[in-house]
Amino acid sequence: MHTLPQQLANGLFLGSTYGLIAIGYTMVYGIVQLINFAHGEIFMTGGFGALTVYLMLPHGTSMWLALPLMLIGGALVAVLIALGAERFAYRPLRTAPRLAPLIAAIGLSLALQQAVHNLYPNATSPRVFPQIASGPWHVAGISFQSGDLFTLLAAPLCMVILAVFVQKSRTGRAMQATAQDPDTAQLMGIDTNRIIAIAFGVGALFAAVAAICYGLRYGQVSFDMGFEAGLRAFTAAVLGGIGNVYGAMLGGLVLGLTEAMATAYIANVPGLHQLGGQAWSSVWAFVLLILVLLLRPQGILGERVADRA
Repeated sequence: MHTLPQQLANGLFLGSTYGLIAIGYTMVYGIVQLINFAHGEIFMTGGFGALTVYLMLPHGTSMWLALPLMLIGGALVAVLIALGAERFAYRPLRTAPRLAPLIAAIGLSLALQQAVHNLYPNATSPRVFPQIASGPWHVAGISFQSGDLFTLLAAPLCMVILAVFVQKSRTGRAMQATAQDPDTAQLMGIDTNRIIAIAFGVGALFAAVAAICYGLRYGQVSFDMGFEAGLRAFTAAVLGGIGNVYGAMLGGLVLGLTEAMATAYIANVPGLHQLGGQAWSSVWAFVLLILVLLLRPQGILGERVADRA
């Protein structure tokens, strides 16, 4: 369906998934000034963790019962891997030149891909992800599936929980203090290592939710799905303003809407029919990124975290 309301809805569903992944990038960068390029693979492991939980359940288990268990399983896998990466890959390199943790992140990304590829039989092909047996629904000319509805409910709920956590809890305020000045925060009695680990864990939790949204929407997960999704989520984080959690979600929505509208309508522009369709969606996403970096390098909402000496 190429109606404007349908494409806006498609962009909203897609952008919400990007935003959930992008929060992990922006939280880690906001606190330790690190771009965790393995975050896309943490998203991927969350999807496979959820799938593993489903495969362990008795045959015929209702998805309404399985879905909460899949959320817990996927979140546990993603969070444990993120915490392990922070403790054993990134923490020892925290005072190293910035190129060292970047190389470590790329290496960890490749290692996680290969590990999932080796652990799952026939992982070269996408694995079928279980679906909720209801829908599709049609409202005001918009058609959406149960996976879209889950995304539409999960994304704002996660954002509200994160906003309350960051603004109201002691740990959230400690995260803000660590982001502003980790040395001073440590002198004030804040365990900065614990706060940084929590930031990794929260980002991984959101990535696991995004992975289930992805699986429900597309009906499959694959060992390499984190690479492209991670790049787009990183683009969303930069669009919104790296270091700004609200900007990450806004950047995801902008990116999702741009992809949906470009995919549907550019092919209808005279002389540009060859530049439309799904195959060009990544191109237009990164064209948007280049434009934003040229016109507003700090992102839509601006970068809240100043560079540290």
